[in-house]
Amino acid sequence: MQLNWQSVESTRIVAEAFDPGTETIYVRFPSGIEWYYEACPLDVWEAFTAPGQSRGQFIHQTLDYKPNNRHQ
Repeated sequence: MQLNWQSVESTRIVAEAFDPGTETIYVRFPSGIEWYYEACPLDVWEAFTAPGQSRGQFIHQTLDYKPNNRHQ
């Protein structure tokens, strides 16, 4: 699977990607560690990437409650 990573101007993450087929959001942190969050339909992705949205707050308030794990 080839992800289309997008760079992000954020203090919490450096890049993000979305796989609509599996409804999975992928996040790359400054350390290089990548994490994925499942059960994220398109509306969750759009809310996460909305202009002015704090990625860190969204991860803490929404994505951390989704099935998630470190991306290998």
